[in-house]
Amino acid sequence: ELARRLFYATRLSVNGGFSCASCHRQEFAFADARNVSVGATGEVHPRNAIGLAGAGYQVTLGWAAPATTSLERHADIPMFGEAPIEMGLKGREAALLTELRAVPLYRHLFAAAFPARGDGITVETIAYALAAFQRTLVAVNAPVDRFRRGDTTALSASAQRGAAVFEAKGCTGCHAGPDFTLATQPAASGSAFANTGLYNVGGTGAYPVRNRGLMETTGRPDDMGRMKIPSLRNVALTFPYGHDGSVGSLDAVISHYARGGRAIQVGLHAGDGRDNPYKDPRIRGFSISPAERTDLLAFLHALTDSTFVTNTRYANPWR
Repeated sequence: ELARRLFYATRLSVNGGFSCASCHRQEFAFADARNVSVGATGEVHPRNAIGLAGAGYQVTLGWAAPATTSLERHADIPMFGEAPIEMGLKGREAALLTELRAVPLYRHLFAAAFPARGDGITVETIAYALAAFQRTLVAVNAPVDRFRRGDTTALSASAQRGAAVFEAKGCTGCHAGPDFTLATQPAASGSAFANTGLYNVGGTGAYPVRNRGLMETTGRPDDMGRMKIPSLRNVALTFPYGHDGSVGSLDAVISHYARGGRAIQVGLHAGDGRDNPYKDPRIRGFSISPAERTDLLAFLHALTDSTFVTNTRYANPWR
């Protein structure tokens, strides 16, 4: 309950008008619905906000942050990060704690949540609390889930055929397991990142500056463009797609993978991603008929847990 209030609290931003929920909105399965996010100071980010369903099960967080393996550690990034600025709290830690301590409700909730820590209000306990809330964000009531639990009426015939298409076209090579991502599987965490052939700037294999994936931290050319494979839960709600939100629809996503990479004909980023030398070998391309495409889309829509986006346990408590 403490953390839900913090998640929606605009006090956790430099201008008092921004919260975690500004980029992670419940109606969009805690994604953003913008191509790329915008921070509290108005800085445009290079990447799209990832949906938070099942985040507590994932062993790597963020698009290209392999060392960020816990929600507690991840909480510090939006609050205090400077490249890019999200909440903009760097250097304002003391002021933030003073402001929270001035609110009787926060003093009560922090003391109840952290009884061994005096008043309980510290930067560390804020991160612990936010992580606790995010671990409650579990979406397991989609038609696919109900069908797997034995409700044979939960999944349409088209979606059932689409599940077979999903497997036959190799989608499970990246989107496997209960949450349809390898990011939940420790043994496969190295495979939880992939260059999907979204770019091949100038035919050199390059990705746009500020969006070069794991290469930005490892410096290894082979890591160019390698981004986290996101969960497909609620994927119909977490548009637009790609790490930079540059793919506008699920139909366009299917076309991208069917082709084996995206071709950009003109502009600064022109190049054929299908020929990117660093592209993941799992991105091979495939043929797909109109009927198969329709069925695959039906399956992807059947990953939507409508109760997740309307559950009042996750909603803004300040309203």
